[in-house]
Amino acid sequence: MSAKYAQSAKSARNALAVAIATVTLTVGWAGSATASTAPLSHARITGHFDLDAGQMPENIVAEPDGDLDLSLSKAGRIAQVTRDGKVRVLATLPVPADDGVHTPALGFSLVTGLVRDAHGTLYFLYATGTDDLTGVWRLTPGGHPERIAALPADGLPNGLALDSGRLYVTDSVRGVIWRVPAAGGRATVWADGAELAPDNFLGANGLKVHNGAVWVSNLDRGTVLRYPVRRNGTAGAARVMAEQLPGIDDFTFSGRGDRILAALNQTDEVALIEPDGTHTIVLSARDGLQNPTAVAVRGDTAYVTSAAYLTGQDPNLLTARIHDHH
Repeated sequence: MSAKYAQSAKSARNALAVAIATVTLTVGWAGSATASTAPLSHARITGHFDLDAGQMPENIVAEPDGDLDLSLSKAGRIAQVTRDGKVRVLATLPVPADDGVHTPALGFSLVTGLVRDAHGTLYFLYATGTDDLTGVWRLTPGGHPERIAALPADGLPNGLALDSGRLYVTDSVRGVIWRVPAAGGRATVWADGAELAPDNFLGANGLKVHNGAVWVSNLDRGTVLRYPVRRNGTAGAARVMAEQLPGIDDFTFSGRGDRILAALNQTDEVALIEPDGTHTIVLSARDGLQNPTAVAVRGDTAYVTSAAYLTGQDPNLLTARIHDHH
């Protein structure tokens, strides 16, 4: 998410409020690109979304059966893309009474982080700038969306991870990591500090639990942080694992080790980050990226969502083959 996009968003929010209410998902399954860099190859755009309808894919979950779940940020919807390209809406969130104009940093309401548990329940975040809607939401298979934990209206819940019955949430404006029981309940601050704070726009952003630690990106500071989870469940001291990654959004691990595939939102790139903190660019705008927001991996395939917050052209879904993940 970019400050430039936020500045122009307010002028369009009234029209988009109508679009959110009437949106019809449209996805085209064609196109290819060959600019990807090893260990990725065969990068191609496999889905195009409707920008005018707010269909900006913000986060992604790869289902075990091959389907993909997406949060469509400005449309306020959770959608599923099947293996054969069909799209269905799983949940539509209520539009805030003020159209989300008081959502911190952005001025429009949006659905952000998305995770799935082993039973198919989806958890996701909704930022609206209002007390009645901002927080952690849950969608059980065949059920209706319900808020299970409130979060402060003056924050921007963004990244989400699930581990051992607990949800971890980054707040990009308040610069903290929240922890929430997956069953629902009160959110408590799990970690805070200058390393999570924004510099001029958004701080703590993407989040994953991996190998006994909580990993977090900071968009403004271009860093990846690692917080060990102590035996009593509290946060250990933060360690900077990678830096010089301006505009880093959400990320994932390419395998069992600590190699990371990270979306660099503002530069239209995906970076491969090695355990020693060095990185190389493996996907770029030449592959069709349009302000990528998140990466998911299933088997030997990487999936990248592009929300086109800045480019304003082609929100899309890209897939690429991974040849060397360990």
